[in-house]
Amino acid sequence: MRVPDWWSIEVMDVEDGTVHTATGWRDAYGQVLTESLITNGASSWRWFEHSWGVVLEVSFAEEESWDAWLDLPGTQATLDAVPDPVRGLLVHRGHGGASGSYVPRRPGSAPRADSVALPEPLVP
Repeated sequence: MRVPDWWSIEVMDVEDGTVHTATGWRDAYGQVLTESLITNGASSWRWFEHSWGVVLEVSFAEEESWDAWLDLPGTQATLDAVPDPVRGLLVHRGHGGASGSYVPRRPGSAPRADSVALPEPLVP
């Protein structure tokens, strides 16, 4: 049995002060997308709401099914209707959303050969 692949559609809010939000887009087009996913063989999907917008995670058993669904005129029309289709839309493989703020790792101490005790020489 094959593990299904996940893809994400991330829609960001517009920052120019308009009333168009990613949540409003989801409210307007979510049912159409869900119906389309059901009729085109999606094995699972779920919506996530973030402070910056919304994410639709979709799972299909085959990559070709994802490609076919994404190429549907109805799917393309809903993606064209996002608040900012140029800078506010990400479509990619894998789970979406933020993984938290970036915190760089602190460099650890460099490995050093002189920090390990050497075995004592054998004395006959």
